[in-house]
Amino acid sequence: MKIVAVSQRVEIFPERGEIRDALDQRLITFLSVAGYVPVPVPNGLYTEMPDGLHHEALDVWLAAVAPMAILLSGGNDIGQCNARDLTEGWLLDYAQEHQLPLLGICRGMQMMAQWVGTGLHPVIAHVGIRHRLLGEITGEVNSYHGFALANCPKGFEVLARSEDLEIEAIRHVSLPWEGWMWHPERENALIPYDIERLRALFK
Repeated sequence: MKIVAVSQRVEIFPERGEIRDALDQRLITFLSVAGYVPVPVPNGLYTEMPDGLHHEALDVWLAAVAPMAILLSGGNDIGQCNARDLTEGWLLDYAQEHQLPLLGICRGMQMMAQWVGTGLHPVIAHVGIRHRLLGEITGEVNSYHGFALANCPKGFEVLARSEDLEIEAIRHVSLPWEGWMWHPERENALIPYDIERLRALFK
């Protein structure tokens, strides 16, 4: 089995007193069609205690699941949920330590950039639209983000930009990592190019 650990968005339901982890079922379909077994990563395993941060439970989870790749999903702006931010930061550390393939989708790409110290800036006309890509990756993609990378993160190279020259895709220069600002799972029909690019990345 080719297991992929998938980070989850956080949804808060105050009327029920619940904080839930969630994944779009279409993202599960995207990974399954590509030939992978998606396993959602719980956000509650990385905790912040009075004496500091504790990730031992997440370490145990990763050892038990033994993913061959990691996908950082979209949803939630960075800073909205500390537990998710901490979890994804540790997943990036883990992927680097174990040289695992990693794909960041939308927020996931933003986390990759922030992880190496690159900031974000707000953008307009990037929510609920489609635009064309310029660069190594071309074609038309969807767009659902209000923030973009301020510049190319250290250790990465730009694969694609939008028509207004915002960074839409990046690749690490030495690790098997990519970031895509579009959501391949949100297409009415999955795009074969996205599936093949994922397979090439995850091998």
